[in-house]
Amino acid sequence: MTSIVNAGGRLDRLPIGPFHYRIMWLIGIGMFFDGFDIYIAGTVLGATLKSGFSILPENALFVSSTFVGMMVGSFLTGFLGDRYGRRFTYQANLLIFGLAAIAAAFAPTMTVLIALRFVMGVGLGAENVVGYSTMTEFVPARSRGRWLGLMAVFVVTGLPVASLVGYVVIPLFGWRAMFVLGGIGALGVWHLRKGLPESPRWLEAVGRTEEAEALLREIERDAARGGTLPPPAPVGPALPKVAFATLFRAPLLGRVIVGCLCLIVINTLLYGFVTWLPTFFIKQGLSVATSFGYSLLMGLGAPVGSAIGAFTADRWGRKPTIAGASATAILFGILYPLTRDPVLLPLAGFCLTVPIYVLVALLFGIYIPELFPTEVRLRASGLCNTFGRGATIVTPFIVVSLFQNYGISGVMMLMIGLLALQIVAVLTLGVEPRQQSLEEMKPRDVGGPLDEPARTIRRGLA
Repeated sequence: MTSIVNAGGRLDRLPIGPFHYRIMWLIGIGMFFDGFDIYIAGTVLGATLKSGFSILPENALFVSSTFVGMMVGSFLTGFLGDRYGRRFTYQANLLIFGLAAIAAAFAPTMTVLIALRFVMGVGLGAENVVGYSTMTEFVPARSRGRWLGLMAVFVVTGLPVASLVGYVVIPLFGWRAMFVLGGIGALGVWHLRKGLPESPRWLEAVGRTEEAEALLREIERDAARGGTLPPPAPVGPALPKVAFATLFRAPLLGRVIVGCLCLIVINTLLYGFVTWLPTFFIKQGLSVATSFGYSLLMGLGAPVGSAIGAFTADRWGRKPTIAGASATAILFGILYPLTRDPVLLPLAGFCLTVPIYVLVALLFGIYIPELFPTEVRLRASGLCNTFGRGATIVTPFIVVSLFQNYGISGVMMLMIGLLALQIVAVLTLGVEPRQQSLEEMKPRDVGGPLDEPARTIRRGLA
């Protein structure tokens, strides 16, 4: 049996070709429906509130239950993905939230809808972790930032699409139709994804070297297309396997702290501000149609911001882009509550939304999955996402309190404070992964005995 496959070196030297595009589209479309399903909360809750199906505290509980489910999904998928593989987890999560979304369309009461939203959240939280991490392990280091940023574009396109679909569908068919559309889309992608391969990096990391070798030869044949591939980077010195416990001591502990803090900040920005926009507008006296229209205009900043993040991460670096986008969001976060002109309001919101979604691309899609070794990538990413989702369980209640007492200015002050903290943490504790292979990112002074999932797999191979 071959002991060293050099999966990382062989994948990083491949030219971008049809294989990469197929992986991107099948993972990306699934993540689009993940984003669509998350963002329909903004349109659905505005409609349920207006119709009397729910009240504002129930809406907060709906959003909170989403994050409880996403926290559970993020945590579980890390362990499942590192033990059973990426392919198993990215299929299971689509099935969960697709079925739960369809069931939500028939919820007789808001209480039932909240319970089903928790189940949907489990699938949504899992998709976010495994989708980005899986793509990270396939894309060459030289263009990894751009490709992962484009994955984020798939996700955040769900925001303007959800707003546009809600603007058209809800007045005609009601809010329940939004769940039907999201559920059917997710189940369709689940079927299409059956042909996606496992990650060769993961197969090698857990000792399934024969499978990794066979898969890599197939990928290389497809990439070469009759030509000659450049030689892979030489295999570096053997490093000890990374156990899960090493995440809680230096040098990986600093990366975990940065990852957790960044995801707490971006989740709070998204679900303490962006998701609540239609509700804020309605409570300020706008009609449902006007609220959705304003939200749609502002939501167009989501794909624009993510695209900017995708095309600057490899050029400028992760840390400078994160710090710059955070500072820009602080600037427009100060200006937004001061805007009173109804024409300028959505424009100011658009200018605020763009840097927020630059951060979405950098933090969710690019930076966090890069920080950790393959053996623990999903568990580490899942842990960071667990803290991010967990913190936002209380965010809806804080946001409602701030809005009721201080208006939109109170909500924005919370966001500005968190952004300032993020700038300090990334610049002082963060590392810069730009143009580095995932194997180069693995610290040389970390490691330990094989963790239990890897030992179990290897015993099964013996």
